[in-house]
Amino acid sequence: MIKIKLLFFLFVVCCSSEIASQTHHITGEIKASGDVDGIHIINKTASKYTITNDEGIFEIPAKLNDTIMVSGIKYVSKEFVITDIIMQTKEVTINLEDNVNILDQVTVGKILTGDLMSDIENSDSKREINFYDLGIPGYTGPKKTQSERRLYEAKSGAGLVPLNPFINWISGRTKRLNEQIKQEENDKAMDEAYAKYADLLFETEELEISKRKEFFYFSADDSKFLPLSKTKNELKMLEFLKEKLKAFKLRIEED
Repeated sequence: MIKIKLLFFLFVVCCSSEIASQTHHITGEIKASGDVDGIHIINKTASKYTITNDEGIFEIPAKLNDTIMVSGIKYVSKEFVITDIIMQTKEVTINLEDNVNILDQVTVGKILTGDLMSDIENSDSKREINFYDLGIPGYTGPKKTQSERRLYEAKSGAGLVPLNPFINWISGRTKRLNEQIKQEENDKAMDEAYAKYADLLFETEELEISKRKEFFYFSADDSKFLPLSKTKNELKMLEFLKEKLKAFKLRIEED
């Protein structure tokens, strides 16, 4: 009987060790108040990493008791350990909190004291205090598109060795975002050119209506199109479009 119990104990230990040594692909979902694309998922134990897709879904190889770190520039970093339940279901959901820097209360603008003479002095045409006067970082440039914000986050990081830029460069995400921004910029310039020059161009040049939009896409594919569009030189742009129209018609004839 003692031998049977001993053999049973050894069997359970062996099975537990085997389960602990097995690697499974764990599917996870990130839930947060903002954008959940491109959040870094790092298996610190196994030195594996991945990033989430647009819906916050990811998949990473892991074993029992592996430590997983979740890191995003807009969120508080979070770590969790792979438990028996996670290994059985092969699924996990992580809720992230916004990374908010809380500042002391700041009063911006004129202060009214109730004293008539003092309040009159404060009501003159002097420039109001802004974030530069208070030493607070601020941004006054044009509003960034979603792709531009994602690119900024992909290139940003904290600590002695910023993690975000390195991982995004290795995974190719930074390159894809750069290409996406360039394509969006090109498409916007193409739409503006179509709205501005289509009627003027086709008054003197014949082209089927169904082919006109395709022609502008054809023109926008030229590497000279976007730089020329930025110059705002209408005469040169019109001359460029006329030359491209000749090439476009020739391609149609060849087809």
